[in-house]
Amino acid sequence: MNLFDLDSEILKYIETHTSDEDEVLSELRRYTFLKVVHPRMISGPVQGKFLEIISKILKPHRILEIGTYTGYSAICLAKGLSEKGKLITIEINDELKGIYSHFFEKAGLENKIESITGDAVRIIPGLEEDFDIVFIDAEKEQYSKYYRLALPKLKPGGIMIVDNVLWDGKVIKEEFRNETATKAIKNFNDLIYNDKQVENILLPLRDGLMLIRKI
Repeated sequence: MNLFDLDSEILKYIETHTSDEDEVLSELRRYTFLKVVHPRMISGPVQGKFLEIISKILKPHRILEIGTYTGYSAICLAKGLSEKGKLITIEINDELKGIYSHFFEKAGLENKIESITGDAVRIIPGLEEDFDIVFIDAEKEQYSKYYRLALPKLKPGGIMIVDNVLWDGKVIKEEFRNETATKAIKNFNDLIYNDKQVENILLPLRDGLMLIRKI
């Protein structure tokens, strides 16, 4: 069975046995697939629900998201924020701001989410807050750098979640060993496994999620 075949029967079964996304998320997903380049980058209902439930369990005060895209994952994560909690999301593509800002407002979360446009590598060092959750889904070649910058700002016991760590299965395929993004993902996965500051589990959810807990 191919874990990366999005039309496979088992993935359809998973989707039909996962709690439904709300109307705003459903509308955002449809809009993304109709109007935005590379719509597969959206988290989607299964991964989105995973993020939402993790956030609701932890009831975080502060969340950092690196890579907003059209805002689906930010909405899911923000649903679990504590009463005075805030999510900071960083997106380098300023053309997407109108989309995610509209849907943040439509979800009633505009006061819970602060969006920053720019390069996360430059922005993260200037953030003065500590975070309970960090979610990374941005430039794959920068994953190790994002991690090293964000880990000191993650509270002990905090959770970091990183998307696309299986990279369509390319991480185990010899023919992709020299591809830039694939090498970056493999180096990142090795970095996490060997870092004694954290414990982790690599989950075969969608394109692979790395769940990391800071010790």
